[in-house]
Amino acid sequence: MAFDNETLVNLNRGQEVSATDTFTGERYEQFVKHFPERTVDVLDIGCNTGRGGAIMMSKVSGLRVVGLDCVPDRLAELDTKVYAQTICGFADQVDLPGNSFDVIVAGEIIEHVPSKDVYPTLCECFRLLRLHGKLLLTTPNPAYLKNKLQHKSVLLEPSHVSQHTIRSMRRKMEDVGYSHIKIVGSGKMIRHVGQHFPISAVYGSYLASGTKW
Repeated sequence: MAFDNETLVNLNRGQEVSATDTFTGERYEQFVKHFPERTVDVLDIGCNTGRGGAIMMSKVSGLRVVGLDCVPDRLAELDTKVYAQTICGFADQVDLPGNSFDVIVAGEIIEHVPSKDVYPTLCECFRLLRLHGKLLLTTPNPAYLKNKLQHKSVLLEPSHVSQHTIRSMRRKMEDVGYSHIKIVGSGKMIRHVGQHFPISAVYGSYLASGTKW
């Protein structure tokens, strides 16, 4: 199925839970734990109403955060004291110079990207990162045991237009050129078992990180 930009914006606007998800703060706290030393410039892809930016700023002093979202209504709510710049658009084509960021975070975003645009999105993040910069993304885990037992799918949410197994995400990041790729658990289960439990199917989401090196 093909998705035009207007359809994607409306699908994402309709996912109202993204603005109230109780795990959002913890997700960004998990991101911060994976930041390289001396991180300053951060691109927050899918920044929504800005809760994540506020968390990152509270944890790391001196950050300069840029927010990107395809839903203009959300960008209008961002705190300008947190976000130095905002961009309305999609992550496969960002009107910024290359080598602009130390870190790019994308919390529960890649599943909102149509399959044909996943590689271009990962390539664009690679272009935007500085040497030694890091991409950090989380996405729902298609192998999540609870969903399998309940016959649920990542794709039941209308705004989820692609899904990514751990194995396929690692391969995609390797294909683009990321190195030092690491994948750990994410989602609410990290409250109970941390992010390194050996059975990945216990996690509703996972965090993938890769370095431009």
